[in-house]
Amino acid sequence: MKAVLRLAALSAWSRRLTLGLTLIAIALAVTLLLAVERIRVDARQSFTQAVSGVDLVVGARTGGVQLMLHAVFHAGTASNNITWDSYRAIATHPAVDWALPLSLGDSHRGFAVLGTSADYFAHFRHGDKEELRFRDGKAFTGVFEAVLGSEVARGLGYRLGDAITLSHGLVERGAEHGDKPFRVTGILAPTGTPVDRTVHVSLESITALHLDWVGGAPLPGVTIPAEFVAKFDLRPKEITAALVGLKQRSDVFRMQRFINQYRGEALLAVMPGVALDELWQSVAMVERTLLAISALVVLVGLAGLAATLLAGLNERRRELAILRALGAGPGQIFVMLTAEGALVTAAGAALGLILLTLGSGLAAPWLLERFGIVLATRLPGSQELALIGAVITTGLLASLVPGWRAWRMSLADGLTPRN
Repeated sequence: MKAVLRLAALSAWSRRLTLGLTLIAIALAVTLLLAVERIRVDARQSFTQAVSGVDLVVGARTGGVQLMLHAVFHAGTASNNITWDSYRAIATHPAVDWALPLSLGDSHRGFAVLGTSADYFAHFRHGDKEELRFRDGKAFTGVFEAVLGSEVARGLGYRLGDAITLSHGLVERGAEHGDKPFRVTGILAPTGTPVDRTVHVSLESITALHLDWVGGAPLPGVTIPAEFVAKFDLRPKEITAALVGLKQRSDVFRMQRFINQYRGEALLAVMPGVALDELWQSVAMVERTLLAISALVVLVGLAGLAATLLAGLNERRRELAILRALGAGPGQIFVMLTAEGALVTAAGAALGLILLTLGSGLAAPWLLERFGIVLATRLPGSQELALIGAVITTGLLASLVPGWRAWRMSLADGLTPRN
């Protein structure tokens, strides 16, 4: 058997140009299949690890997925805000351990600006309940101080003490709050979550920015300089959403019912895990479609392999007849042709895995910056190994056809090939 496999490898090498093109097609197809699977898994992992230890996400009544995406991932827009009085009623509830107010709506050069309290850096968790850590500096303590996520600082080249100005709205070139610059007091360590792409400021700063704004536009002829904002009451009148942690996890349903039935205004409380499950259900069809398309591409590549082997059989009839004359039986001819196809498939799968690893390293920064997906460079997981095994098995099955054909030809031809 070892001799037959060696002969199959040498035979494939002698036709390396033709089979090489087929191998590249299989490798690219396998790369596509594994890339779809890896992005699917890592996207779920990134979303799941974006927030940890939060029992409820509270906002104006809307869809649970929409609230989760906006409050945690800063995607989309909120249907409405909630009043500060409603937030305080929730934050001071006996069942609540801590609550973090969130105010969204401004941006800085394409990065979201989050207004919150200093408690955010003490209570917010990500991944496996990991705390936020400062790479440099400290949390904001006053108005017009900002803490940058790692991607903001790295992408824009900011350091401690730098001055930045915020833009009104989420568009990259919105109206500038140029008269009220912020000073960078802290830079967070990387987390692999939306925190990395966020500028954090105090709620009072958000209020101060908009003292001379009404209805999303600056008041004509009215300007309140930054040094005068301390004369005003900077307590927020409303916020976008809130993250809530409970003293006892068993109170989550009771607290959710209290918020959803709150009489002061129409509120919604969602559990992060439930909202993410709804999100995955809504995109499950897209995931299955992408995997199906990738699988079809792989099948096309394997069909091309079988076609290449079959097309070359007529040219190899003399070779097969010589092998018979040297004592090779029909079964060995069958094994040789089948092994040849299996070797090409296995080599294509291995090359596809190498291309996936290289592509992951190159695409990871872009996916993190554009979509917040942490694409990990790692060894193949069990699901990826199962896909590779399925590809090799399918390639082996596809190679049975030319192997069977060669077996029949070797029986029919004997020592003298037909013209």
